Amino acid sequence: MLKQSLADILRDNTGEGVLYEKTPEGMVRCFACAHRCLIPEWKSGVCRVRYNRWGKLYVPFGYVAALQDDPIEKKPFYHALPGSRAMSFGMLGCDYHCSFCQNWITSQVLQDPEASGALVRLDPREIVRVALQRHCQVITSTYNEPLITTEWAVEIFREAKKAGLVTSYVSNGNATLEVLDYLQPWMDLFKVDLKGFSDQRYRELGGTLQAVCQTIQELYKRGIWIEVVTLLVPGFNNSHDEIKRLTEFLVSVSPDIPWHVTAFHPDYKMLDLRSTTATELVRAARIAKRAGIRYVYAGNLPGMAGSLENTYCHGCRELLVKRFGFQILLDKISPAGGICPKCQTKIPGFWKKTSSGSNPKG
Repeated sequence: MLKQSLADILRDNTGEGVLYEKTPEGMVRCFACAHRCLIPEWKSGVCRVRYNRWGKLYVPFGYVAALQDDPIEKKPFYHALPGSRAMSFGMLGCDYHCSFCQNWITSQVLQDPEASGALVRLDPREIVRVALQRHCQVITSTYNEPLITTEWAVEIFREAKKAGLVTSYVSNGNATLEVLDYLQPWMDLFKVDLKGFSDQRYRELGGTLQAVCQTIQELYKRGIWIEVVTLLVPGFNNSHDEIKRLTEFLVSVSPDIPWHVTAFHPDYKMLDLRSTTATELVRAARIAKRAGIRYVYAGNLPGMAGSLENTYCHGCRELLVKRFGFQILLDKISPAGGICPKCQTKIPGFWKKTSSGSNPKG
């Protein structure tokens, strides 16, 4: 009964979507994610939060389930405005069902009876006002899967851009060309979770590897600053061969895309699995560097993976940004506008916000 009540509440907090087309039979085809759900009348898509009512697609609108001021390094973005704060908002629902999800309480709220969620109605201007009050430079759609709530995110981003804020997504990358077209005028930064390099494993999670690879390629081609994260899960995606293929793919797009390899901690439906060790993170980082990735980072184990939290110039190896966890201990790159102060090499990234909130990518 509780779940039905929450479903009813969510249906009341919707508006007509943009990312869809109608069919002559009264169904709608949704373009928000790569599932491209064909939704009969009075039914929802895979995500459970985008509905067909009277032959129109209704989508989440007008609320947040989480609103928090985070360090940008937590997203994680390491090549974007180091030390800045990101006002992070989330809604409810996801188009995947990962057994190791770190945000399952909100993302799986209509899929799992153990999950829960509440929402607060907010206007986009109120969210931006809070961000400015907290001296945030960035506003981020995160916590649930932002692709399935894109229309609402764009409403917030419109206001954010007026206020000179940088905008970003923290996403599983299961995108379509249509949703990227819709986002592109309003999007500065995009973090993609590349959950491995096995299509079979991806299908277990509810997606496909091809869709995520296409998203990474498209984001890079469109000039949206992208960083990629892989949660290294023992026995799931941590083999030498899989890491090698994954990192070689990233290099084929660009060796300048930062890759974050992060440590798994038992959570959700994987409580009986051991945690990832610092040694395993360092091993994965070595494979990535041999593949040709210039910027490799290890996360979730502050101070335990040697220098893999820091940013170094790929030209002269000068230390540019020193980190401990989410803390910035040294930043030589932002004052220099993305140029190594020692050898003048241009470091790829989003280093200095302009008055409009945008930034030419390095």
